[in-house]
Amino acid sequence: QVQLVESGGGLVQAGGSLRLSCAASGRTFSTYSWFRQAPGKEREFVATIRWSGGSTYYADSVKGRFTITISREKAKNTVYLQMNSLKPEDTAVYYCGVRRAGQAEYDYWGQGTQVTVSS
Repeated sequence: QVQLVESGGGLVQAGGSLRLSCAASGRTFSTYSWFRQAPGKEREFVATIRWSGGSTYYADSVKGRFTITISREKAKNTVYLQMNSLKPEDTAVYYCGVRRAGQAEYDYWGQGTQVTVSS
């Protein structure tokens, strides 16, 4: 059974940092990503990492400030999102998503974790 458990959200002042975690158990996926959704807006891509090779991709809005990494363990993989130099516009619910190789859609999503950046 696949489970995605997110943690690490919270309230931080502008310029501060947070680290989000997403523990994915049950199987290994090809792609691990973070998305976010602000109130009244659609969910948007933030960052992704490939399990094989570790290549990463970022949305332009977070490039240079956010870093996605993955920890490979026997029973689970944990994907992290280190967020530095946070801005009020980064305020959103952050979701991790996982996808099998060759799939266009994401197979599973985490429950979401709230990040609030005060000015």
